[in-house]
Amino acid sequence: MRKKVAFYTLGCKLNFSETSTIARSFENEGFDRVDFDEMADIYVINTCSVTENADKRFKSIVKQAQKINPNAFVAAIGCYAQLKPQELADVNGVDLVLGATEKFKITDYLNDLSKNDMGEVHSCEIEEADFYVGSYSLGDRTRAFLKVQDGCDYKCTYCTIPLARGISRSDTMKNVIQNAREIAAQNIKEIVLTGVNIGDYGKGEFGNKKHEHTFLDLVKELDQVEGIERLRISSIEPNLLKNETIDLVAKSRTFVPHFHIPLQSGSNDILKKMKRRYMRELYVDRVAKIREVMPHACIGVDVIVGFPGETDAHFLDTYNFLNMLDISYLHVFTYSERENTEAATMEGVVSKNVRAKRSKMLRGLSVKKRRAFYESQLGSTRTVLFENENKEGYIHGFTENYVKVKAPWNPELANTLHQIELTKIGDDGIVRFEFVPVFSI
Repeated sequence: MRKKVAFYTLGCKLNFSETSTIARSFENEGFDRVDFDEMADIYVINTCSVTENADKRFKSIVKQAQKINPNAFVAAIGCYAQLKPQELADVNGVDLVLGATEKFKITDYLNDLSKNDMGEVHSCEIEEADFYVGSYSLGDRTRAFLKVQDGCDYKCTYCTIPLARGISRSDTMKNVIQNAREIAAQNIKEIVLTGVNIGDYGKGEFGNKKHEHTFLDLVKELDQVEGIERLRISSIEPNLLKNETIDLVAKSRTFVPHFHIPLQSGSNDILKKMKRRYMRELYVDRVAKIREVMPHACIGVDVIVGFPGETDAHFLDTYNFLNMLDISYLHVFTYSERENTEAATMEGVVSKNVRAKRSKMLRGLSVKKRRAFYESQLGSTRTVLFENENKEGYIHGFTENYVKVKAPWNPELANTLHQIELTKIGDDGIVRFEFVPVFSI
């Protein structure tokens, strides 16, 4: 009987790309992959350390696995496993905890699958995470997450990622292009470039500081790969998003007009406390440049509320700044204290209820911004890539500039691209459309 393995991924696109690669290593060892809610011999949980919520969810996911199969072997890997290995090992039911360098060698640790009385920990000092392991996801036929970079050399005062993933390092250009070709050969229409700090692409495989290639070089090369319909940049720091990259995306055959650019605060005082590498004036400049060459582009923004020392005046500064900016949506994060970060010891702690109130205000602003962006796109002709999931009788898809659309379920549309005209916004906030007739000569 072939053993069965199931995976649960918390956190970011980067985690999803790594889970997918680790899953393929199990398949190469003779395991069959099943869904997490099915009976399996091994349950692997890829953890996240970015938010407090991701930590709390870990225990409930372990319980979920134990409920399905009390005798299953449970392994925790990833960022939280690196930061707090013993804490995860102490969770009832956890048998194995693997940190940053060990997670890709998980099958080497599975001598037998008998349950352990105590969780076994294998995690390195983070300084040892100085080599690069490439990965990409193939879980969803319509898009793949392609990892091009890992780790971060920035010292933002609220962030644990450098402690969990180590120094900034990149895949070789040759490997990235090879992975992109492999993905294209699977009939996947869209690739999303992912990493911890992808604008820093080019630092060598072992973190050496000399850039052999830049992110702009990478974008140029990927734009030439045959068989890829769409390329999307997941998230890029404003100080690393150069005019040349924006201009290239504007003229690109495959890169889509969609940027996700972390801001974190609209107050320069708070940006300084966060040790971000720009002031808000640079952010205004980046948005203006994108709008100049791609008026229809979608621009998403990350923002943190409730950072230590954020007064009502600072928050209103952020709110008004975002309200004024020509952006398309917000990802709002409520600040949560993380151990071993500078911010955790700062004065001016914002109460939890004030954090929640500010978060709610910015989420409301995001709804307004997204609605305004969708309205600006009505009447335009776009290309949609349909997903392959039947959601309550509807098929969903995204245009190149990230407008979400839906239509009655039709399996023949899954994983296909079509020209459409955006016609109206439904009561659910999702855009409706008409197909643009294709005339053959």
